Amino acid sequence: MFDTAEEQEQPPYDLKRWRHTQRNRLIEERLYLSPEIRSFYARQIVEKLNQYLPDVKGLTISGYWPCKGEPDLRPWLNSLPRRGARAALPVVIAKDEPLNFRTWREGDPLERGVWNILHPAEGSNVLPDVTIVPLVGFDSSGYRLGYGGGYFDRTLAVTHDRRAIIGVGYGESELLTIYPQAHDIPMDVIVTQTQIRSFER
Repeated sequence: MFDTAEEQEQPPYDLKRWRHTQRNRLIEERLYLSPEIRSFYARQIVEKLNQYLPDVKGLTISGYWPCKGEPDLRPWLNSLPRRGARAALPVVIAKDEPLNFRTWREGDPLERGVWNILHPAEGSNVLPDVTIVPLVGFDSSGYRLGYGGGYFDRTLAVTHDRRAIIGVGYGESELLTIYPQAHDIPMDVIVTQTQIRSFER
């Protein structure tokens, strides 16, 4: 749901609190969706990822382990090795540090990290060609509202040799603006269950 035009004109006095409120609202709304609807949306998102990335041969593509109602792209990630690509997952190494990425195949051992999210317990560290980033919310300029930890922003800020940053989320999570700050990194592409939207950088 969009903010009002009045809200877009000026950043909120307490931007941190505003983002916290929006984040909680959007997570609550997507958790309210039935598992069947979320599964249907995920399949639609996968179709659009395949449209945008018809040939993945030779690419290393980082996804994510879904939590809090995020689109579950694990079946798509599992299909990548059969198509000649390599799948990876992000790993939090330390607070306030960029993420690492480790290769992952279905059946590889996993361990729980920050926020209890699973990641590969072992495996080679890689630099993804394509980074799939989960969106709590997003705006019309391609900026992402995340969980507030800053891990993806710090990572993307120092990751220059890559093909694309693709934000993935539900169309209902679009805001007029997130009031981007200097540390916010925009997506190259945003994929939802209804559209593929590219941004010129």
